[in-house]
Amino acid sequence: YGIFLLSVLGIYWTREERSLRLGILLIASIVFYMSQQLQYLPLLVVITLATFYMGLAIGAPLDWRIPDEEWQVAQEVWNRRRLRLLWFGIILNVTVLLGFKYLPFGLSSLGVALQSVELQSNADWLTEQVIVPLGLSYFMFECISYLVDVYRGAPATPNLLQFSTYKLFFPKLLSGPITRFHQVEDQFKVLRAPRLDQVVDGVWLIAWGAVKKLLLADHLATFITASFDNVERAGSGDIWLITFAYGLQLYLDFSGYVDVARGSAMLLGFELPENFNMPYFASNIADFWRRWHVTLGGWLRNYLYFPLGGSRKSLGRTCLNLIIVMIIAGIWHDAGWGFIIWGAIHGVALAIHRLADAQAKQAESIQKFWRSLPGTIFSWAITQFTVFFAWIFFRWPNPQDFRLVLQRLLGHTADVQFYQKIYIETLGLERLHLTWLLIGLLGYMGVTHSIQHNLKLQLNWHLKV
Repeated sequence: YGIFLLSVLGIYWTREERSLRLGILLIASIVFYMSQQLQYLPLLVVITLATFYMGLAIGAPLDWRIPDEEWQVAQEVWNRRRLRLLWFGIILNVTVLLGFKYLPFGLSSLGVALQSVELQSNADWLTEQVIVPLGLSYFMFECISYLVDVYRGAPATPNLLQFSTYKLFFPKLLSGPITRFHQVEDQFKVLRAPRLDQVVDGVWLIAWGAVKKLLLADHLATFITASFDNVERAGSGDIWLITFAYGLQLYLDFSGYVDVARGSAMLLGFELPENFNMPYFASNIADFWRRWHVTLGGWLRNYLYFPLGGSRKSLGRTCLNLIIVMIIAGIWHDAGWGFIIWGAIHGVALAIHRLADAQAKQAESIQKFWRSLPGTIFSWAITQFTVFFAWIFFRWPNPQDFRLVLQRLLGHTADVQFYQKIYIETLGLERLHLTWLLIGLLGYMGVTHSIQHNLKLQLNWHLKV
Protein backbone atom coordinates (compact mmCIF):
# COMPACT_ATOMS: atom_id res chain seq x y z
CA TYR A 1 0.00 0.00 0.00
CA GLY A 2 2.86 2.38 0.79
CA ILE A 3 4.35 2.00 -2.69
CA PHE A 4 0.91 2.49 -4.25
CA LEU A 5 0.25 5.64 -2.20
CA LEU A 6 3.65 7.17 -2.99
CA SER A 7 3.11 6.46 -6.70
CA VAL A 8 -0.30 8.14 -6.65
CA LEU A 9 1.07 11.15 -4.74
CA GLY A 10 3.95 11.53 -7.20
CA ILE A 11 1.69 11.47 -10.26
CA TYR A 12 -1.12 13.50 -8.65
CA TRP A 13 0.95 16.46 -7.47
CA THR A 14 2.90 16.79 -10.73
CA ARG A 15 -0.31 17.70 -12.57
CA GLU A 16 -1.92 21.14 -12.40
CA GLU A 17 -5.27 20.76 -14.15
CA ARG A 18 -8.13 19.95 -11.77
CA SER A 19 -9.98 17.55 -14.07
CA LEU A 20 -6.73 15.70 -14.74
CA ARG A 21 -6.11 15.33 -11.01
CA LEU A 22 -9.65 14.01 -10.51
CA GLY A 23 -9.05 11.55 -13.33
CA ILE A 24 -5.81 10.38 -11.72
CA LEU A 25 -7.59 9.83 -8.40
CA LEU A 26 -10.41 7.94 -10.12
CA ILE A 27 -8.03 5.70 -12.07
CA ALA A 28 -5.94 5.09 -8.94
CA SER A 29 -9.08 4.15 -6.99
CA ILE A 30 -10.18 1.75 -9.74
CA VAL A 31 -6.73 0.13 -9.82
CA PHE A 32 -6.80 -0.13 -6.02
CA TYR A 33 -10.16 -1.91 -6.00
CA MET A 34 -9.15 -4.14 -8.93
CA SER A 35 -6.13 -5.28 -6.93
CA GLN A 36 -8.48 -6.35 -4.13
CA GLN A 37 -11.56 -7.71 -5.92
CA LEU A 38 -11.65 -7.30 -9.69
CA GLN A 39 -14.92 -9.17 -10.30
CA TYR A 40 -17.10 -6.65 -8.46
CA LEU A 41 -15.75 -3.45 -9.98
CA PRO A 42 -18.52 -3.39 -12.66
CA LEU A 43 -21.13 -3.61 -9.89
CA LEU A 44 -19.70 -0.54 -8.11
CA VAL A 45 -19.53 1.36 -11.41
CA VAL A 46 -23.18 0.56 -12.25
CA ILE A 47 -24.36 1.59 -8.77
CA THR A 48 -22.34 4.81 -8.98
CA LEU A 49 -23.87 5.70 -12.36
CA ALA A 50 -27.39 4.79 -11.21
CA THR A 51 -27.04 6.92 -8.06
CA PHE A 52 -25.64 9.85 -10.03
CA TYR A 53 -28.47 9.94 -12.58
CA MET A 54 -31.17 9.28 -9.98
CA GLY A 55 -29.77 12.21 -8.00
CA LEU A 56 -30.09 14.43 -11.08
CA ALA A 57 -33.67 13.27 -11.61
CA ILE A 58 -34.63 13.81 -7.96
CA GLY A 59 -32.99 17.24 -7.91
CA ALA A 60 -34.39 18.40 -11.26
CA PRO A 61 -36.39 21.65 -10.77
CA LEU A 62 -40.02 22.03 -11.73
CA ASP A 63 -40.55 23.68 -15.12
CA TRP A 64 -41.01 27.42 -14.43
CA ARG A 65 -43.10 27.85 -17.59
CA ILE A 66 -46.07 26.01 -16.10
CA PRO A 67 -49.12 28.33 -15.89
CA ASP A 68 -50.06 29.59 -12.43
CA GLU A 69 -53.40 27.78 -12.42
CA GLU A 70 -51.62 24.45 -12.99
CA TRP A 71 -48.75 25.07 -10.60
CA GLN A 72 -50.21 23.41 -7.50
CA VAL A 73 -51.15 20.19 -9.33
CA ALA A 74 -47.78 20.10 -11.09
CA GLN A 75 -46.01 20.61 -7.75
CA GLU A 76 -47.84 17.63 -6.23
CA VAL A 77 -47.05 15.42 -9.23
CA TRP A 78 -43.41 16.53 -9.14
CA ASN A 79 -43.11 15.75 -5.40
CA ARG A 80 -44.65 12.29 -5.85
CA ARG A 81 -42.25 11.59 -8.72
CA ARG A 82 -39.25 12.64 -6.63
CA LEU A 83 -40.42 10.45 -3.74
CA ARG A 84 -40.87 7.43 -6.02
CA LEU A 85 -37.38 7.93 -7.43
CA LEU A 86 -35.95 8.20 -3.92
CA TRP A 87 -37.62 4.98 -2.81
CA PHE A 88 -36.48 3.24 -5.99
CA GLY A 89 -32.89 4.27 -5.27
CA ILE A 90 -33.09 3.18 -1.62
CA ILE A 91 -34.69 -0.17 -2.51
CA LEU A 92 -32.09 -0.77 -5.23
CA ASN A 93 -29.20 -0.22 -2.83
CA VAL A 94 -30.77 -2.19 0.01
CA THR A 95 -31.66 -5.08 -2.32
CA VAL A 96 -28.08 -5.39 -3.56
CA LEU A 97 -26.80 -5.27 0.02
CA LEU A 98 -29.33 -7.83 1.26
CA GLY A 99 -28.73 -10.10 -1.71
CA PHE A 100 -24.99 -10.35 -1.17
CA LYS A 101 -24.76 -10.26 2.61
CA TYR A 102 -27.98 -11.71 3.98
CA LEU A 103 -29.58 -14.05 1.42
CA PRO A 104 -27.57 -17.12 2.57
CA PHE A 105 -28.29 -16.30 6.23
CA GLY A 106 -32.00 -15.77 5.49
CA LEU A 107 -32.28 -19.06 3.59
CA SER A 108 -30.41 -20.91 6.33
CA SER A 109 -32.62 -19.46 9.09
CA LEU A 110 -35.74 -20.26 7.07
CA GLY A 111 -34.47 -23.77 6.45
CA VAL A 112 -33.95 -24.33 10.17
CA ALA A 113 -37.42 -22.94 10.98
CA LEU A 114 -39.12 -25.09 8.31
CA GLN A 115 -36.77 -28.05 8.85
CA SER A 116 -35.98 -27.94 5.13
CA VAL A 117 -32.75 -29.68 4.17
CA GLU A 118 -32.99 -28.26 0.65
CA LEU A 119 -33.09 -24.64 1.85
CA GLN A 120 -30.16 -25.21 4.17
CA SER A 121 -28.11 -26.87 1.41
CA ASN A 122 -28.89 -23.94 -0.92
CA ALA A 123 -27.78 -21.53 1.79
CA ASP A 124 -24.54 -23.48 2.27
CA TRP A 125 -23.91 -23.44 -1.48
CA LEU A 126 -24.45 -19.66 -1.66
CA THR A 127 -22.14 -19.13 1.31
CA GLU A 128 -19.39 -21.08 -0.43
CA GLN A 129 -19.89 -19.58 -3.90
CA VAL A 130 -20.74 -15.92 -3.27
CA ILE A 131 -18.07 -13.56 -1.94
CA VAL A 132 -19.41 -10.30 -0.55
CA PRO A 133 -17.98 -7.26 -2.40
CA LEU A 134 -15.44 -5.43 -0.26
CA GLY A 135 -16.73 -2.16 1.17
CA LEU A 136 -20.30 -2.82 -0.02
CA SER A 137 -22.01 -1.74 3.22
CA TYR A 138 -20.17 1.60 3.28
CA PHE A 139 -20.70 2.12 -0.44
CA MET A 140 -24.47 1.59 -0.23
CA PHE A 141 -24.92 3.81 2.82
CA GLU A 142 -23.14 6.66 1.04
CA CYS A 143 -25.38 6.22 -2.01
CA ILE A 144 -28.53 6.29 0.13
CA SER A 145 -27.38 9.36 2.06
CA TYR A 146 -26.67 11.20 -1.21
CA LEU A 147 -30.14 10.48 -2.62
CA VAL A 148 -31.87 11.44 0.63
CA ASP A 149 -29.86 14.67 0.92
CA VAL A 150 -30.79 15.63 -2.65
CA TYR A 151 -34.44 14.87 -1.93
CA ARG A 152 -34.24 17.08 1.16
CA GLY A 153 -32.99 20.00 -0.93
CA ALA A 154 -29.22 19.64 -1.32
CA PRO A 155 -28.12 20.27 -4.92
CA ALA A 156 -27.40 17.24 -7.10
CA THR A 157 -23.97 17.44 -8.65
CA PRO A 158 -23.91 17.60 -12.47
CA ASN A 159 -20.24 16.53 -12.53
CA LEU A 160 -19.99 12.77 -13.09
CA LEU A 161 -16.19 12.74 -12.80
CA GLN A 162 -16.32 14.51 -9.44
CA PHE A 163 -19.08 12.24 -8.10
CA SER A 164 -17.39 9.05 -9.33
CA THR A 165 -14.08 10.09 -7.76
CA TYR A 166 -15.86 10.75 -4.45
CA LYS A 167 -17.65 7.39 -4.54
CA LEU A 168 -14.56 5.34 -5.42
CA PHE A 169 -12.02 7.44 -3.45
CA PHE A 170 -9.56 4.72 -2.45
CA PRO A 171 -8.64 5.82 1.11
CA LYS A 172 -12.25 5.36 2.29
CA LEU A 173 -13.49 2.78 -0.23
CA LEU A 174 -13.14 -0.45 1.74
CA SER A 175 -13.87 0.43 5.38
CA GLY A 176 -14.94 4.04 5.57
CA PRO A 177 -15.29 6.41 7.21
CA ILE A 178 -18.82 6.87 5.82
CA THR A 179 -18.57 10.25 4.12
CA ARG A 180 -21.54 12.28 2.89
CA PHE A 181 -20.99 13.84 -0.52
CA HIS A 182 -22.11 17.36 0.38
CA GLN A 183 -19.71 17.44 3.34
CA VAL A 184 -16.69 16.99 1.06
CA GLU A 185 -18.01 18.36 -2.25
CA ASP A 186 -16.01 21.58 -1.99
CA GLN A 187 -12.80 19.62 -1.41
CA PHE A 188 -13.32 17.71 -4.66
CA LYS A 189 -14.07 20.99 -6.46
CA VAL A 190 -11.02 22.92 -5.28
CA LEU A 191 -8.36 20.17 -4.81
CA ARG A 192 -6.16 22.25 -2.53
CA ALA A 193 -2.58 21.26 -1.78
CA PRO A 194 -2.14 20.10 1.83
CA ARG A 195 -0.74 22.56 4.35
CA LEU A 196 2.45 21.67 6.20
CA ASP A 197 0.50 20.76 9.33
CA GLN A 198 -1.73 18.48 7.22
CA VAL A 199 1.33 16.73 5.80
CA VAL A 200 2.72 16.22 9.31
CA ASP A 201 -0.63 14.98 10.62
CA GLY A 202 -1.11 12.77 7.58
CA VAL A 203 2.27 11.07 7.94
CA TRP A 204 1.69 10.67 11.67
CA LEU A 205 -1.78 9.17 11.19
CA ILE A 206 -0.47 6.66 8.65
CA ALA A 207 2.44 5.67 10.90
CA TRP A 208 0.34 5.42 14.05
CA GLY A 209 -2.45 3.62 12.22
CA ALA A 210 0.08 1.07 10.97
CA VAL A 211 1.38 0.58 14.52
CA LYS A 212 -2.13 0.06 15.86
CA LYS A 213 -3.06 -2.34 13.07
CA LEU A 214 0.13 -4.31 12.44
CA LEU A 215 1.95 -4.21 15.76
CA LEU A 216 -0.89 -4.20 18.29
CA ALA A 217 -4.11 -5.46 16.69
CA ASP A 218 -2.55 -8.25 14.62
CA HIS A 219 -0.58 -9.58 17.60
CA LEU A 220 -3.70 -9.54 19.75
CA ALA A 221 -5.51 -11.34 16.93
CA THR A 222 -3.01 -14.22 17.20
CA PHE A 223 -3.99 -14.78 20.83
CA ILE A 224 -7.70 -14.27 20.15
CA THR A 225 -7.87 -16.62 17.16
CA ALA A 226 -5.94 -19.37 18.94
CA SER A 227 -8.19 -18.99 21.98
CA PHE A 228 -11.42 -19.00 19.99
CA ASP A 229 -10.35 -22.18 18.21
CA ASN A 230 -10.03 -23.88 21.61
CA VAL A 231 -12.77 -22.11 23.53
CA GLU A 232 -14.33 -25.37 24.72
CA ARG A 233 -11.17 -25.90 26.81
CA ALA A 234 -11.00 -22.33 28.14
CA GLY A 235 -11.86 -21.37 31.69
CA SER A 236 -14.22 -18.56 32.68
CA GLY A 237 -11.34 -16.21 33.43
CA ASP A 238 -9.82 -16.97 30.05
CA ILE A 239 -13.07 -16.18 28.23
CA TRP A 240 -13.41 -12.82 30.00
CA LEU A 241 -9.78 -12.05 29.14
CA ILE A 242 -10.34 -13.09 25.50
CA THR A 243 -13.42 -10.86 25.32
CA PHE A 244 -11.49 -7.92 26.77
CA ALA A 245 -8.64 -8.52 24.32
CA TYR A 246 -11.08 -8.80 21.42
CA GLY A 247 -12.68 -5.45 22.28
CA LEU A 248 -9.25 -3.80 22.27
CA GLN A 249 -8.18 -5.62 19.10
CA LEU A 250 -11.34 -4.59 17.26
CA TYR A 251 -10.82 -0.95 18.22
CA LEU A 252 -7.12 -0.95 17.33
CA ASP A 253 -7.70 -2.73 14.03
CA PHE A 254 -10.59 -0.57 12.85
CA SER A 255 -9.29 2.76 14.14
CA GLY A 256 -5.85 1.91 12.76
CA TYR A 257 -7.32 1.41 9.30
CA VAL A 258 -9.26 4.68 9.55
CA ASP A 259 -6.12 6.52 10.68
CA VAL A 260 -4.29 5.26 7.58
CA ALA A 261 -7.27 6.25 5.41
CA ARG A 262 -7.47 9.75 6.89
CA GLY A 263 -3.70 10.21 6.72
CA SER A 264 -3.63 9.15 3.07
CA ALA A 265 -6.44 11.56 2.27
CA MET A 266 -4.60 14.40 4.05
CA LEU A 267 -1.54 13.91 1.86
CA LEU A 268 -3.85 14.31 -1.13
CA GLY A 269 -5.34 17.48 0.36
CA PHE A 270 -8.60 15.99 1.70
CA GLU A 271 -10.05 15.96 5.21
CA LEU A 272 -12.11 12.86 5.99
CA PRO A 273 -14.24 12.79 9.16
CA GLU A 274 -12.94 11.23 12.37
CA ASN A 275 -14.45 7.89 13.27
CA PHE A 276 -13.23 7.19 16.81
CA ASN A 277 -12.75 9.30 19.91
CA MET A 278 -11.65 7.12 22.84
CA PRO A 279 -14.89 5.07 23.01
CA TYR A 280 -13.74 2.92 25.92
CA PHE A 281 -13.70 5.98 28.15
CA ALA A 282 -17.33 6.86 27.52
CA SER A 283 -19.29 7.08 30.77
CA ASN A 284 -22.67 6.18 29.26
CA ILE A 285 -23.88 4.22 26.26
CA ALA A 286 -25.09 7.30 24.38
CA ASP A 287 -21.64 8.85 24.79
CA PHE A 288 -20.10 5.59 23.57
CA TRP A 289 -22.00 5.93 20.31
CA ARG A 290 -20.81 9.51 19.96
CA ARG A 291 -17.25 8.14 20.13
CA TRP A 292 -17.42 4.70 18.43
CA HIS A 293 -17.77 4.50 14.64
CA VAL A 294 -18.88 8.13 14.65
CA THR A 295 -19.83 8.29 10.97
CA LEU A 296 -22.04 5.20 11.26
CA GLY A 297 -23.74 6.71 14.31
CA GLY A 298 -24.32 9.94 12.40
CA TRP A 299 -25.76 8.04 9.44
CA LEU A 300 -28.12 6.04 11.65
CA ARG A 301 -29.25 9.19 13.41
CA ASN A 302 -29.88 11.25 10.26
CA TYR A 303 -31.34 8.60 7.97
CA LEU A 304 -33.10 6.18 10.35
CA TYR A 305 -33.64 7.60 13.83
CA PHE A 306 -34.96 11.02 12.80
CA PRO A 307 -37.25 9.68 10.02
CA LEU A 308 -38.71 7.22 12.55
CA GLY A 309 -39.63 10.18 14.74
CA GLY A 310 -36.47 10.52 16.82
CA SER A 311 -37.29 11.86 20.26
CA ARG A 312 -40.11 14.11 19.06
CA LYS A 313 -42.82 11.68 20.15
CA SER A 314 -43.46 9.89 23.44
CA LEU A 315 -40.69 8.50 25.60
CA GLY A 316 -41.85 4.96 24.85
CA ARG A 317 -41.75 5.59 21.10
CA THR A 318 -38.27 7.12 21.45
CA CYS A 319 -37.02 3.98 23.20
CA LEU A 320 -38.60 1.78 20.52
CA ASN A 321 -36.92 3.88 17.80
CA LEU A 322 -33.54 3.41 19.49
CA ILE A 323 -33.97 -0.36 19.64
CA ILE A 324 -35.08 -0.58 15.99
CA VAL A 325 -32.16 1.55 14.80
CA MET A 326 -29.57 -0.45 16.70
CA ILE A 327 -30.93 -3.80 15.51
CA ILE A 328 -30.59 -2.47 11.96
CA ALA A 329 -27.03 -1.41 12.86
CA GLY A 330 -26.31 -4.98 13.93
CA ILE A 331 -27.76 -6.37 10.70
CA TRP A 332 -25.69 -3.86 8.70
CA HIS A 333 -22.45 -5.18 10.17
CA ASP A 334 -22.97 -8.73 8.97
CA ALA A 335 -25.37 -11.65 8.70
CA GLY A 336 -25.86 -13.74 11.82
CA TRP A 337 -28.04 -13.94 14.90
CA GLY A 338 -25.14 -12.74 17.01
CA PHE A 339 -25.06 -9.40 15.19
CA ILE A 340 -28.81 -8.97 15.69
CA ILE A 341 -28.42 -9.69 19.42
CA TRP A 342 -25.45 -7.30 19.58
CA GLY A 343 -27.60 -4.55 18.06
CA ALA A 344 -30.51 -5.38 20.37
CA ILE A 345 -28.25 -5.16 23.45
CA HIS A 346 -27.07 -1.70 22.42
CA GLY A 347 -30.62 -0.64 21.56
CA VAL A 348 -31.98 -1.76 24.93
CA ALA A 349 -29.02 -0.11 26.69
CA LEU A 350 -29.72 3.18 24.88
CA ALA A 351 -33.41 2.91 25.78
CA ILE A 352 -32.58 2.29 29.45
CA HIS A 353 -30.20 5.25 29.39
CA ARG A 354 -32.93 7.45 27.92
CA LEU A 355 -35.40 6.32 30.61
CA ALA A 356 -32.84 6.83 33.38
CA ASP A 357 -31.97 10.27 32.01
CA ALA A 358 -35.64 11.27 32.00
CA GLN A 359 -35.98 10.03 35.59
CA ALA A 360 -32.83 11.86 36.70
CA LYS A 361 -34.16 15.17 35.37
CA GLN A 362 -36.98 14.94 37.89
CA ALA A 363 -34.71 14.30 40.88
CA GLU A 364 -31.83 16.62 41.73
CA SER A 365 -30.23 14.04 44.05
CA ILE A 366 -29.93 11.52 41.20
CA GLN A 367 -28.34 14.14 38.95
CA LYS A 368 -25.82 15.00 41.67
CA PHE A 369 -24.87 11.34 42.06
CA TRP A 370 -24.26 10.82 38.32
CA ARG A 371 -22.16 14.00 38.23
CA SER A 372 -20.03 12.91 41.20
CA LEU A 373 -16.80 10.93 40.87
CA PRO A 374 -18.29 7.68 42.28
CA GLY A 375 -21.30 8.10 39.98
CA THR A 376 -19.08 8.69 36.96
CA ILE A 377 -16.94 5.63 37.75
CA PHE A 378 -20.04 3.49 38.31
CA SER A 379 -21.60 4.71 35.07
CA TRP A 380 -18.37 4.05 33.16
CA ALA A 381 -18.13 0.53 34.60
CA ILE A 382 -21.72 -0.34 33.64
CA THR A 383 -21.26 1.09 30.16
CA GLN A 384 -18.04 -0.75 29.41
CA PHE A 385 -19.33 -4.03 30.87
CA THR A 386 -22.31 -3.77 28.52
CA VAL A 387 -20.09 -2.94 25.54
CA PHE A 388 -17.61 -5.76 26.16
CA PHE A 389 -20.32 -8.30 27.00
CA ALA A 390 -22.02 -7.46 23.70
CA TRP A 391 -18.75 -8.14 21.85
CA ILE A 392 -19.26 -11.84 22.66
CA PHE A 393 -22.15 -11.99 20.19
CA PHE A 394 -20.23 -9.89 17.67
CA ARG A 395 -17.27 -12.29 17.68
CA TRP A 396 -19.36 -15.47 17.98
CA PRO A 397 -22.38 -14.74 15.75
CA ASN A 398 -23.28 -18.42 15.40
CA PRO A 399 -25.86 -19.46 18.08
CA GLN A 400 -24.01 -22.72 18.84
CA ASP A 401 -20.82 -20.79 19.49
CA PHE A 402 -22.18 -17.97 21.63
CA ARG A 403 -24.29 -20.41 23.68
CA LEU A 404 -21.13 -22.37 24.50
CA VAL A 405 -19.31 -19.18 25.49
CA LEU A 406 -22.19 -17.97 27.67
CA GLN A 407 -22.32 -21.34 29.44
CA ARG A 408 -18.63 -21.05 30.30
CA LEU A 409 -18.62 -17.45 31.51
CA LEU A 410 -18.86 -18.45 35.18
CA GLY A 411 -17.53 -21.33 37.26
CA HIS A 412 -15.33 -23.10 34.69
CA THR A 413 -11.61 -23.78 34.89
CA ALA A 414 -9.32 -24.20 31.90
CA ASP A 415 -7.64 -27.52 31.24
CA VAL A 416 -3.87 -27.78 31.32
CA GLN A 417 -3.58 -28.16 27.54
CA PHE A 418 -5.34 -24.82 26.92
CA TYR A 419 -3.01 -22.95 29.26
CA GLN A 420 0.08 -24.61 27.77
CA LYS A 421 -0.93 -24.14 24.12
CA ILE A 422 -2.28 -20.58 24.32
CA TYR A 423 -0.17 -18.79 26.90
CA ILE A 424 3.12 -20.67 26.86
CA GLU A 425 3.47 -21.90 23.26
CA THR A 426 1.55 -19.22 21.33
CA LEU A 427 2.32 -16.09 23.36
CA GLY A 428 5.24 -17.01 25.58
CA LEU A 429 3.48 -15.14 28.41
CA GLU A 430 1.79 -16.02 31.65
CA ARG A 431 -1.91 -15.16 31.77
CA LEU A 432 -1.30 -12.61 34.54
CA HIS A 433 1.37 -10.87 32.46
CA LEU A 434 -0.98 -10.66 29.47
CA THR A 435 -3.71 -9.24 31.69
CA TRP A 436 -1.42 -6.50 32.95
CA LEU A 437 -0.26 -5.73 29.40
CA LEU A 438 -3.86 -5.24 28.26
CA ILE A 439 -4.67 -3.09 31.29
CA GLY A 440 -1.51 -1.09 30.61
CA LEU A 441 -2.57 -0.56 27.01
CA LEU A 442 -5.96 0.70 28.13
CA GLY A 443 -4.27 2.87 30.75
CA TYR A 444 -1.99 4.38 28.12
CA MET A 445 -5.03 5.34 26.08
CA GLY A 446 -6.52 6.91 29.20
CA VAL A 447 -3.39 8.96 29.93
CA THR A 448 -3.18 10.31 26.39
CA HIS A 449 -6.90 11.07 26.49
CA SER A 450 -6.46 13.07 29.70
CA ILE A 451 -3.50 14.98 28.29
CA GLN A 452 -5.33 15.98 25.12
CA HIS A 453 -8.84 16.60 26.41
CA ASN A 454 -8.67 17.41 30.11
CA LEU A 455 -5.34 19.23 30.41
CA LYS A 456 -5.75 20.76 26.93
CA LEU A 457 -2.13 20.04 26.05
CA GLN A 458 -1.34 19.30 22.42
CA LEU A 459 2.11 18.32 21.23
CA ASN A 460 3.33 18.93 17.70
CA TRP A 461 3.53 15.17 17.25
CA HIS A 462 0.36 14.08 19.00
CA LEU A 463 0.10 11.25 21.47
CA LYS A 464 -2.88 9.60 19.79
CA VAL A 465 -4.49 6.22 20.09
